[in-house]
Amino acid sequence: MTTTTGVEPVDSAKVQGRRAVTFKTLDEALADAESLVACQNVRMLGNHSLGQLLAHLGIAIDSSIDGFSGRAPWVIRMLAKTIKGRILKKGMRPGFRLPSGRERDAFPVEVSPAEGLEKFRAAIARCGKERMTSPHPAFGRLCHDDWYRLHCHHAALHLSFCLPE
Repeated sequence: MTTTTGVEPVDSAKVQGRRAVTFKTLDEALADAESLVACQNVRMLGNHSLGQLLAHLGIAIDSSIDGFSGRAPWVIRMLAKTIKGRILKKGMRPGFRLPSGRERDAFPVEVSPAEGLEKFRAAIARCGKERMTSPHPAFGRLCHDDWYRLHCHHAALHLSFCLPE
């Protein structure tokens, strides 16, 4: 499989040199994203641009409010139950790949860093006013606080692939 740029994808589970990033709040994640966009020279270690990653983070937050378009296959949902607690407590590991149809929905093809940042910023503002209670495609029902923690981990995972230079 090739990426939208025609380049073979990077195995993100094997990427070396990622930043050590953790966020207790989405405001911390937003501040990090803003500093990356302001830097204007960010080396990406993964398969997506900075704009795509930021838009993806916004899409994920919006989906936790509005709902997702589908569910993971039952085998994945059963496996997810065994790791849900660890992920909510310790965060996500790199290397998970979405099915190609979901990948296209979750990562816009072309989006500038400024556009991606605005999508992320708007989604964070929404989750401060609206409850995130839609079922997760793999984990099922999550309370608002678990969604919040999951989004902090999700942002830390993706932004760890962004190196300001």
